Amino acid sequence: MENNFYEKGLKFECRRCSYCCGNGPGFVYLSKVDLLNLCRFFKLKSKDFEEKFCRWVEYYEGKTVLALIETKKLECVLWNNGCTAYEGRPVQCRTWPFWDWMVAEKSSWDECAKDCPGMNYGKLHLREEISQAASEYKNNIPIQLDQWKEISAAIDSLLPA
Repeated sequence: MENNFYEKGLKFECRRCSYCCGNGPGFVYLSKVDLLNLCRFFKLKSKDFEEKFCRWVEYYEGKTVLALIETKKLECVLWNNGCTAYEGRPVQCRTWPFWDWMVAEKSSWDECAKDCPGMNYGKLHLREEISQAASEYKNNIPIQLDQWKEISAAIDSLLPA
């Protein structure tokens, strides 16, 4: 049975505090959709984007996946007093704080809200929107290193010459 603590919605409005974008080491994993959107946004081919903004990191089950790099201050490489790629930002960023595990139980939501001043503040997001974001986050699969050549070629074929 689905936990319905957010049946009447949840409030969230980004306060631009950068907590989720640069408060310690972390990973922003990139899926095919993320890479395509970011390449379009920056007008870069996939290999150029990978070299400038990405790193390969260890993931679950011994897999190596694509993620954004961090600055020396442990901020997301796309952060500069706001997201420099806001319109093309990855699903992981766009769906915050409505990640599947975060909205699974009220206790998880409340624990995360201790660190995020935008949670329980501002705009009311309805159950349908929250469920959609949680599903999108859960199903956003990072690009694996052994898939890179094939995915890179497919993405580049969708970009302007």
